[in-house]
Amino acid sequence: MAGDSVSTLILFIAAMLVAAGVAGTLVTNVNELSNAVDTQSADVTDKIDTDIEIISDPGSDAVYDDTSGTVTILVKNTGQKTLADDGTGLDVLVNGSYISDEAMTVTVQDDGGPWRRGTVAELEINQPLATTTEHRVQVTVNGAEEVFEFYVS
Repeated sequence: MAGDSVSTLILFIAAMLVAAGVAGTLVTNVNELSNAVDTQSADVTDKIDTDIEIISDPGSDAVYDDTSGTVTILVKNTGQKTLADDGTGLDVLVNGSYISDEAMTVTVQDDGGPWRRGTVAELEINQPLATTTEHRVQVTVNGAEEVFEFYVS
């Protein structure tokens, strides 16, 4: 009988050690998963809170200056998130070609303050274009994308 008690005790201790090891592993994995979900939800919140609208008139002569080769468009922040007033995080494509930060100037129209909700920024893009053709400008920030099409005569 005493032998049964000892072997039962040994099996009980072994079962507790295995359970503690499994519990430790599960707690670590759940914490890592929780951190990943928190990070992902912050990114999704940024994307949801970001929205823009191109408010330039595609028929206006102010969109393209053929003497300087500059495309000028007005972009309004219509989302909840304040955007970087220097154009950081702003991706611009003109006719499918990526425009680098050096070839683009972003000026917030609200006395140079932050690019808050309802504020308009002027994008001046140095990109010579062919005349008498249709052109397309795509502006993307935090997943919010707007497309502007205009014709140069």
